[in-house]
Amino acid sequence: MRTDEEVIEQINVLIANQIQPSVAMHGGVVTLHSFKDGVATMFMSGACSGCGSSTQTLKMGIENLLSYHIPEVNSVEGVDDPNSKVDPYYNHWEPS
Repeated sequence: MRTDEEVIEQINVLIANQIQPSVAMHGGVVTLHSFKDGVATMFMSGACSGCGSSTQTLKMGIENLLSYHIPEVNSVEGVDDPNSKVDPYYNHWEPS
């Protein structure tokens, strides 16, 4: 059985190599907040904080990916960044 530290290290590798590049394309930042009792809590900041699609990203994307590669991960939860300055609902449009 692996230690939590070993699981956390593998989670962070997957975030850096597979998850973060995808969410960065939309202005988001995802980092591991904590891992305890099979639950990986992700810190959602940038455009991910407060975004209506962040729950889908967490459950359908991140949770599926992590639990597939890391059997110790049973579920994923998210925590929004209260200091995020990005409005995920704002779309700057200029007429042509």
